[in-house]
Amino acid sequence: MTYSDAIQFLYDLSLFGARLGLENTFKLAALAGQPQERLRFIHVAGTNGKGSTCAMLESIYRAAGLRVGLFTSPHLVSFAERIQVNRCFIPEADVMRLVSEFQPWLEHFPDGGHPTFFEAVTVMALRYFAEQQCDLVIWETGLGGRLDATNIVTPLASVITNIGFEHQQWLGDTLDKIAAEKAGILKPGVPVVTGARPGEGLEVITETARQQQSVLRVVDESHIGHPPLDRVRLPLLGHHQRLNAAAAVAAIRALSGQIPVSDAALRQGLATVYWPGRLQRVQRASGQTILLDGAHNPAGAEALRQALVSEFPEAVPALVFGVFQDKDWRSMCRSLVPLAKRVALAPVHSERTQNPAELVPFCQELNPHAPVAVCPSLAEALTLMADDPFLVIAGSLYLVGEAMELLRLAPAPPQDERGLNEWRPKR
Repeated sequence: MTYSDAIQFLYDLSLFGARLGLENTFKLAALAGQPQERLRFIHVAGTNGKGSTCAMLESIYRAAGLRVGLFTSPHLVSFAERIQVNRCFIPEADVMRLVSEFQPWLEHFPDGGHPTFFEAVTVMALRYFAEQQCDLVIWETGLGGRLDATNIVTPLASVITNIGFEHQQWLGDTLDKIAAEKAGILKPGVPVVTGARPGEGLEVITETARQQQSVLRVVDESHIGHPPLDRVRLPLLGHHQRLNAAAAVAAIRALSGQIPVSDAALRQGLATVYWPGRLQRVQRASGQTILLDGAHNPAGAEALRQALVSEFPEAVPALVFGVFQDKDWRSMCRSLVPLAKRVALAPVHSERTQNPAELVPFCQELNPHAPVAVCPSLAEALTLMADDPFLVIAGSLYLVGEAMELLRLAPAPPQDERGLNEWRPKR
């Protein structure tokens, strides 16, 4: 099997869509030898900030001397981003081997019950982390929590970063329903940390923690001023990242009896954390500054708006915006378009993209003084905006991943791997 063969096999799995439920993942894990039973986890869910919080946890525990697995999604450019050990991507040879081992297991599943891409990758990651003898795995949920494939593990601690509207067609149409799905990762007696706020899911998480007899730690604005955050300069821009950092610190302190971490390791881990595509500042040879941020839902777009106002108060950015059709793009545009001096609307490289032309009247209404252009591709939008000194690219992590390839910030794989992010959940 070649690496291209392995990637194609994963693409073929993606044709089965995605499934909410744990039966297949438990069965796959059993066929793989129950690798999750040889590992320790911190399980992270939430609407926004999951990946950043995972990156902070990983960086801190690695600074403390642990061998740390990191499982996140989606990937920006390369599939291997999803499975890392001490921030080293899984090698191509291991992807090929794991796919080869996985293929015979398909015979154990009936027609109509075929494992999905995410179910397969979840178990591949567990097997790889166990082989690598990771001391700890930072384990990010894919969609929701309760029925997400990652929920077959019993972690040392659970983290729910926050609750906002996303994927309402699958998670529920109220914040309480969404919170209940995400609180489904809580396990009996396992401590939980959350940055959820009153009226925005906190009450549901609190009640679930009570039922599970789990100690709950709630982080809020006041924790940003507590040590070590009062003395650390985070490389990740934006006030919201300090809230994510507070959640990470709270989780580490909740586990201090099991995995001690020194104050020095805490500070070092926070000061050196790296998480691309989230308020990532890029300086081009031409002198142009580009800010890349997924900002893929209303809360994310609002966080980007606040960061632009606070971190770049004198700058008036040009904006390249692309979004999926199932997102609340009107709310996202309300946050971002009024700040822009001009706007280029581009498609996301996905069948789920919103037609950019349909956004034009709304953007013109929000900011009558900003010219709005429709570009057939992100590459053409970058060319159009090449002379703008400050450019923001936002609206989708898929768009940011494509931008990273075009800007040569990440090496492009031999074949397109961003398409593996495509999914269609089914209940």
